[in-house]
Amino acid sequence: MRLKTSLNLLLGIALSTSVFAQEKNLIAPGASLQKISSQFIFTEGPAADKNGTIYFTDQPNDKIWKYDTDGKLTLWMDKTGRSNGLYFDKKGNLISCADEKNELWSISPDKKVTVLMSDVAGKKLNGPNDLWIDAKGGIYFTDPYYQRNYWQRQKPEIEEQKVYYLPKGKKQPTVVDDQLVKPNGIIGSADGNYLFVADIQANKTYKYQINKDGSLSNRQLFVNQGSDGMTLDAEGNLYITGKGVFIYNAKGEKIQHIPVPAGWVGNVCFGGKDRKMLFITASEFVYTLQMINKGN
Repeated sequence: MRLKTSLNLLLGIALSTSVFAQEKNLIAPGASLQKISSQFIFTEGPAADKNGTIYFTDQPNDKIWKYDTDGKLTLWMDKTGRSNGLYFDKKGNLISCADEKNELWSISPDKKVTVLMSDVAGKKLNGPNDLWIDAKGGIYFTDPYYQRNYWQRQKPEIEEQKVYYLPKGKKQPTVVDDQLVKPNGIIGSADGNYLFVADIQANKTYKYQINKDGSLSNRQLFVNQGSDGMTLDAEGNLYITGKGVFIYNAKGEKIQHIPVPAGWVGNVCFGGKDRKMLFITASEFVYTLQMINKGN
């Protein structure tokens, strides 16, 4: 009995040490959460341009705001098609999930709008939510259904809530996953080999292998946690959102939780001059936090 007790005790210590060893503080020394503003209704879709300036949406107010690398916050665009998720392409165009009419938009630096796609075989999308662009200019995006008060329709035209891939220059996307309950947050790895997609309703996040033709394969459960939005850092750590920001390493082990006073965090991205500033959209608030690692 004593031997068994001792072994159990040692095993417990080993497991405790293992869990502790997985924890890691990725916040820069001396840094703390900085509230930038609280003048919004619901902030979303942060994306950094090549200089590190952050653009983000306030969807209920139909606006896109800009937070530059000198810390200046300004309104960048009004009447944005109810833009939600954002991402920059290689030419500096801001690609938007504009769900007022369930479209994907390309917004040029001088704010000229080009509609990239508006339907799937004549049917309205549910409501493009979040996106990521690969090295070839193809767009992966999630299409969950959230009933909006500015829509006339009261039900979706497409029954399933899918993940799509729109090849560059095409008007019609291909379905890359139709087996999720409500896909939401999405991000790809810097090397273009992997895609992460959160199923917010099933409370799971999956990792896929990206194939040369843009299709996905080898879907694996990455973490038993869903997410509204997500980003990656240069070490391959995945940042997912909800009640704060949760950071998982490449093995899917949780290494840190960053509490956020606002409660619900919609999305995150890296920006700033050195790409080490984590920008956090949290309902009516936006925050910044200096991190050790650069963004993906």
